[in-house]
Amino acid sequence: MARERLRGTGVALVTPFTTDLKVDYEALPKLLDFVLDGGVNYLVINGTTAESVTTSTEEKAEILQFVKKHVGKRVPLVYGLGGNHTHQVLETIKQTDLEGVDAILSVSPYYNKPSQQGIYQHYVQVADASPVPVILYNVPGRTGSNVTADTTLKLASHQNIIGTKEASGNLEQCMQIAKNKPADFLLISGDDMLTLPMISFGADGIISVLANAFPEKFNQMVQLALDHNFTEAAQLLYDFVDLNPLMYEESNPVGVKAALEHFGVCSAAVRLPLLEASAGLKERIQKAL
Repeated sequence: MARERLRGTGVALVTPFTTDLKVDYEALPKLLDFVLDGGVNYLVINGTTAESVTTSTEEKAEILQFVKKHVGKRVPLVYGLGGNHTHQVLETIKQTDLEGVDAILSVSPYYNKPSQQGIYQHYVQVADASPVPVILYNVPGRTGSNVTADTTLKLASHQNIIGTKEASGNLEQCMQIAKNKPADFLLISGDDMLTLPMISFGADGIISVLANAFPEKFNQMVQLALDHNFTEAAQLLYDFVDLNPLMYEESNPVGVKAALEHFGVCSAAVRLPLLEASAGLKERIQKAL
């Protein structure tokens, strides 16, 4: 089952762009091989870090097909598919080729600020319509509303909802989910630096930004934590403490793309309204590296 294959380190893949801001299909396979060689457990396509809000419907479909063809069955694939217009999300599910996709990651409706009952009903309709399992995605800093522990646990009883990516930063809320969730319901960290504490009380891993640039080291850290070796895992985590804030200083994925450019994987180009990392930020990232 999909949920058994989605433990450990998932990578929220960036979308490489050329200097004229087209999808870079020469850099994309380099990125895929770079993270897969690092031993990560699965890939997340078309998430926040992929700049999904500025890629077209056609580009999304092309990227998904390209990744499926290049990766084959080497690791599971999760596809970002959500929105704040429930009917439109259901239509997108119908129109998307999800063959070979293990699950969709569906962000809580943003901007509308729905009630908890509205969030619940939205996800029930998405889960009923999806031909593949659904992972909830709670990121209040981007959506403007929180999916409470009670709502998450209520949704956990749906047979097609297999987990949640928790990026609320609220560890007490995450503990409530960990304490009361079904045993096979995945609790996934959505914050790189909170991965170890979340695993310590029952999380199953991380969907990571940093693992784009540091797949081997980040995966090693997560596996040590899942093996309850938190002393060694923490030593690896400490190496990211100074670097991590730089990843978000000018918004995600600006920082991690600058790191990937430093490693020769892809360019640092991003699409407006984001801007490529400033010279000062790039210099500080290079020093931190």
